[in-house]
Amino acid sequence: MYSITSESARHPDILNLIAALDRYQSELYPAESNHLLDLTDLPASSLILMAIRDPQLNAVGCGAVVLNGDGTGEMKRVYIDPAHRGQHLGEKLLAALEDEALSRHCHTLRLETGIKQRAAVRLYEQCGYALRPAFAPYEDDPLSLFMEKALVADVRLAVL
Repeated sequence: MYSITSESARHPDILNLIAALDRYQSELYPAESNHLLDLTDLPASSLILMAIRDPQLNAVGCGAVVLNGDGTGEMKRVYIDPAHRGQHLGEKLLAALEDEALSRHCHTLRLETGIKQRAAVRLYEQCGYALRPAFAPYEDDPLSLFMEKALVADVRLAVL
């Protein structure tokens, strides 16, 4: 049975997963289209970071939400080790990240992903994310897709 745990951005398991993600993305895209964020530079109060662990407690996936302080957040660093894909771990990870973001008064999540990551795009679409224009700090990039999901039906309810 897999478990999802909150983690520090400095945890060695997280650093190893993010290094694997960086290698993968560097093979797919030129440096100017790789929007790699160092999560260790962020204050813990603005970061939600989770890992998926296998039954032996090895970290096999990770994902983060960077909270912007205005009710929005950005999904970052979502990665599942290739040996563990196809088990709906991505859906479970996104749901856990979304639940935690909502509990921290985040009503809308956005993300940037690459056009060559078709499985990731399918995952986001299946989880309710829709295409949208580029958002700050990004600019239009022919190798990027931008997506968004409202976590509440009416944003006005999120501020009550």
